[in-house]
Amino acid sequence: MATEVIMPKFGFTQETAEIVRWLKHEGDAVEQGEPIAEVTTDKVNMEVEAPASGILAGIRYREGEVVPVTQVIAYVLQPGETLPGGPTSPTPSVAPSQVVPTPAEQSLEAADVPVTPVAARLAEAEGVDLSRIKGTGPGGRITRKDVEEYLATRAEGEGRVRAVPAARRLARELGVDLGQVEGSGPRGRIQSEDVRRVYEAQARTVTAAPEREPEVTKPVAPTLGGETFGVQTPIAEVIPLAGMRKVIAQRMQQSAQQAPHIHLEITVDATAAEALRARANQRLKEGQPKVSLTAVIARACAWALTQHPRLNAWFTATPQGEQIIIPAQVNLGIAVAVEEGLIVPVVRDAARKNLLQLASEISDLVERARANRLKPEDVVEGTFTISNLGMFGIERFTAIINPPQVAILAVGSLRREVVADEQGQVRVRPAFTVTLCADHRVVDGAVGARFLADLREALEQPEVMVV
Repeated sequence: MATEVIMPKFGFTQETAEIVRWLKHEGDAVEQGEPIAEVTTDKVNMEVEAPASGILAGIRYREGEVVPVTQVIAYVLQPGETLPGGPTSPTPSVAPSQVVPTPAEQSLEAADVPVTPVAARLAEAEGVDLSRIKGTGPGGRITRKDVEEYLATRAEGEGRVRAVPAARRLARELGVDLGQVEGSGPRGRIQSEDVRRVYEAQARTVTAAPEREPEVTKPVAPTLGGETFGVQTPIAEVIPLAGMRKVIAQRMQQSAQQAPHIHLEITVDATAAEALRARANQRLKEGQPKVSLTAVIARACAWALTQHPRLNAWFTATPQGEQIIIPAQVNLGIAVAVEEGLIVPVVRDAARKNLLQLASEISDLVERARANRLKPEDVVEGTFTISNLGMFGIERFTAIINPPQVAILAVGSLRREVVADEQGQVRVRPAFTVTLCADHRVVDGAVGARFLADLREALEQPEVMVV
């Protein structure tokens, strides 16, 4: 019996995922656990692994298609096995009763030549006569790889630019001339990444040339509350609210509307924290990442949360009613700005890790977040979040709680300030401001104030964390 390859569900709220690319193609041999496709959710890119060893067959979705979770996206066959419904099993994009064979499939049915559904659709889109192609799949079946190789050979013979179909489609969408793109694939074949690189370079060139007026498109004018926008004012761009940006919008709106936020602010003398960071960096081994101020704050924050567990909590609605759940460990979320928006990877059990361990793990998570290489387990079950905008010169700000968490700490920039000490002497000290934003349904002002007092003590007198 054919083994189904399903679109995994990487999170509780996930409903769909987009197939970014197939790492294995129709007719390829695969090993159990081997990555066969790369997919993207609203948070991270992930690899789908082969559930069994065998031959990959019956690929049902093309790159760029959005697939509901738990849907079958392909099969793994053993010798002698066939696809459910026969060798030309249709894709699930339409109901079985609505499936109409493509012209390529119809011509091949008459010639009794086996072909995969993806190969047939690709051949039809490119105007390929499949009778000219020799199949390399099981039983001589024509696969997508066979069609792509034929297209590449044809392109060479006709002097055309060699590019994968996905790159051609992307070039059409972005308005990129493939003749100006240098391919990085096999034998110089243009990949989607090559098209994006040229498009981004062209965009930078346009930005750097102020004497050229940008072309302004005028899409359908949006409306809000009966008022129409863009009638007299030209619209430069309309950006659909989708993917990560849509999830951020939904979650932040939910938090702002449902959680009554309270904001408490203190200023921390950073003299001891900076000294601790300097000593920690002196102890680093070669290749270890530098200890940042964020790591020092994370260490102090994790310690303070063990003293005030009500801030290290989730507020949830269950069939039994609304509940406050206190986890048994501190999972610190570190907010990271990425190109698509904001993502919060999680340092698990942070209170049990020393400063160097936290610094190393935070550095790794931030690096993978910006490279879009986070795993699903990296972004779930956070119990408290730290958002640091100090590197942008922001001295203080308030943040929106990341539900179902009940609090978030907003960290401002490190600055030099003039103060009078206890003896009345004027001195200059390093300092920064932190703002606790908490859900008043769970946290009262006094609880938040005591947490901030302990946090400040841990940062100004780090020895209290080991006494």
